[in-house]
Amino acid sequence: MSQQELRAIVAQMEQMPPLGSLPIAQQREITEQMLAASSIAPVTGFDEAMIGGVPGLWTIPEKHEGNRVMLYLHGGAYVVGSAWGYRSMASQLAAVTRAKVFIVDYRLAPEHPFPAAVDDALIVYRGLLDSGVTAERIVVAGDSAGGGLSMALLLAAREAGLPQPAAAALMSPWVDMTQSGASWSTKKLVDPLLGRLDEGVSMAQAYLNGADPRHPLASPLLADLHDLAPVLIQVGSSECLLDDSTALAARLAAADVKMVLDVWPLMIHVFQGMSDHLTEGREAITAIADFLDSYWPAGMPISR
Repeated sequence: MSQQELRAIVAQMEQMPPLGSLPIAQQREITEQMLAASSIAPVTGFDEAMIGGVPGLWTIPEKHEGNRVMLYLHGGAYVVGSAWGYRSMASQLAAVTRAKVFIVDYRLAPEHPFPAAVDDALIVYRGLLDSGVTAERIVVAGDSAGGGLSMALLLAAREAGLPQPAAAALMSPWVDMTQSGASWSTKKLVDPLLGRLDEGVSMAQAYLNGADPRHPLASPLLADLHDLAPVLIQVGSSECLLDDSTALAARLAAADVKMVLDVWPLMIHVFQGMSDHLTEGREAITAIADFLDSYWPAGMPISR
């Protein structure tokens, strides 16, 4: 690991204004500007599409396997972020997994509070199934709030009687709206984003809009986790959300769900999105591909 590169990223984050103190429109603008600075991996392009009436972007790597589809749910605390903003992350995942990736442009709070994002994710998943894509060909992935939303989607699909996807990959997932994890305090000084900005609580309130923070689709950590798809959890050790990940791993294991917890020393929130600068970010994305590769069906030729 390059300590110098990590220190530079942390220093840059520490110079940012606290997002939670800004108007929503300005929060979204700053977030899009930050995301736009990341590179795009070799893909055929980005195509706008609607699945079940929910908008999003398809991206296809230059080499892809026709039997692989990823449903990607972006981060942003349910308040900021967009499909266009997350083109870099999706393209990186598409390139290493050789999968077609659909980035869901789900509705954001506070205009569209809980459970709007969950409803949109389920509509897209159902739409893929209705279009003839079998569940064994679909994987779900997401970062931060999108990681929590990925877990909520697995739960919502199970309750709707739909088959589980092949697997799910979660990056720094936010799965506990009660903010009860001790790492919210113990990691505050080493988390340059959530620790300093303290945006988790205010954005949770914006998303919930008075709903019970313990609702299983808002806080999947507190849900019945039986009979879910295999799950990979990646998290940095310098994150306020560390306990969300470790507690989720323990509860998945107790529910007899196949699970891998991968804690990356000294890494910060969604370090995978910093793969332009961090070797660990690139290695983590490769690890996601290796995990998913063991659950996707094999035997179909690579398309060109």
